[in-house]
This record gives sequence, structure tokens and C-alpha cells, in this order.
Amino acid sequence: MTTQTETEIQTTATPLALNPHHTIPRGPVTATLNFYQPPSDDSKPFNYVESPPPGEPQTNYSDVAHDVTVQDIRGQEAAFNIDTHAFAAVHDVKSQASRATFEDEEATKQIYYPEVEQLLLRETGAKKILLFDHTIRLATPGAARAPVNKVHIDQTAASAAQRVRFHLPPLEVDEALKGRYRIINVWRPLNPPIVAHPLAFADSTSVPDEAMVGIEHRYPDRTGETAAVKYTDGQRWWYWSGMEEGERLLLQCFDTAGGARVPHSAFVDPRSEAGAGRESIEVRALVFG
Repeated sequence: MTTQTETEIQTTATPLALNPHHTIPRGPVTATLNFYQPPSDDSKPFNYVESPPPGEPQTNYSDVAHDVTVQDIRGQEAAFNIDTHAFAAVHDVKSQASRATFEDEEATKQIYYPEVEQLLLRETGAKKILLFDHTIRLATPGAARAPVNKVHIDQTAASAAQRVRFHLPPLEVDEALKGRYRIINVWRPLNPPIVAHPLAFADSTSVPDEAMVGIEHRYPDRTGETAAVKYTDGQRWWYWSGMEEGERLLLQCFDTAGGARVPHSAFVDPRSEAGAGRESIEVRALVFG
């Protein structure tokens, strides 16, 4: 496996924080999702990852809210697969990662990343996995990274190819770009079960390509691209109620074979009890073969 660190980290095994005293909302729910609305001047949409230059807005586009029905995949997980729907639900995943693991950047890479690699190799049949980053999100005031309450896809065709060029050794790039490559996020709760701010994800077959809009994702040293998503009739939205510690969502953002990609967004479940929080981690991977 290729990662950005070779340092060995050891942690004290402490349990994950839990949400044991809150009722788990289950079944279909009507929720508000935020979709793409273009800039008023029809300019190229952009978003600055960090503070924008003087005189520039953080972003130049906005959102428009739509109420949608979000169905629960609990009990019918096997009906979905990543090649067709661009998401898959995996049960009974064992992990040696503890609470302390996720509080340390290098420990996360040394302990949790190999587990993610093995999971992806098993579930996708890929030949090679390269994990290139992760994000921990907290639904608490003042959190550095909160759940994203707007419909999006992390990568586009252009940015996926850019990721291959950026992360692979130069001598491997051309050959890799000739074959099948994907970008898949592995998403899990850190304070199970999920009782608030769950993740909604759309069946790829229900969202037309015309609904996708490339957004310049401007870093201090480079410009990537993500996709915002327009609302269209017929979109089918799902979530996985009460996700537990041993459950993982695979979210495919790009695939050169077939093109299945999953719009997704956190949402406010109106049935969630006051005070219920959500902690999660998503690990992003280049998947080859």
C-alpha cells in the first residue's frame, strides 16, 4: 500500500465514543437537500479551500433547497452494488483502530489505512489501492470540518486523472491512465450508531450527467475540481439508518469503466433528538484495475 508516511505509531486502545442514549431514526424520511444554483453572472463556479485572496468571495455560486424523500437501505443492502449504483454497504468489518487512533493523524494512517486497503481489495477486486487522504467530520459547533450539507461529488473526470498524476510515481502514470481507475471513499461512523446528520447518497442511475457541474476547487498551490449537482426529477435518494461501528459505506466518486458516480450530502433528519451528534471519517482512495 502507498501512503504518505512510514512512521510507526502505537496507541492506547480506548473505545470509540458512542451514541447509546438516543433513539435511532429509521425508515423513509422527507428531508431538505441543498442543490447547485449557478453564479448570477454565469461565470465559472469556484470555491476556495482556504481563505480567498483579498477581494474574492469564498465561493461564487449558491444553493437551492429541495425537499426529497430519502429511503432507508437498512435490510436491503444487498440490492445495491458499486458498479451500478456507485455505492455499497458492507457489514461486519473488523478493526483494530481505537478512539486514540483517530485522534492522531499518523496513527490513523498506520493503523486504519491498511484496514481500508484490504477492505477495498476484497470488495472491488482491484489490483492496487492508493489511499491519498482522509477527513474527520464533527457535527459540533466550531468543528474544523463539519458534515457537508450540500449535494456534491468529490471528483470529476478531470480531477481524477489529475489525482493519478499527482499521487503516482511519474514512471507509472501513463500506464495507469490507460487502464481502469476509480476514486472510492470509505465512510464510517466514529460515534456509532449514527443518530443525527446521516449521509444521503443518490442512485447513480437516477442522476443524469447533465445534472453535474464542475466546480474549480482552488487550493493555495493548485486547482482541482469537484462536482456540484443540480436537482432533477426522478433522483432516488438513500441513507443507511443507525450505522454501527462494523459497517462501512463505499462511495464511488469516479470510474473510467461504466461511469457510475454517487452524489451525496449530509442532511438534517427532523426526527433526530436534540443534542445528538455525529462523528465520522472518510478515507479517499485511488483504485486501480
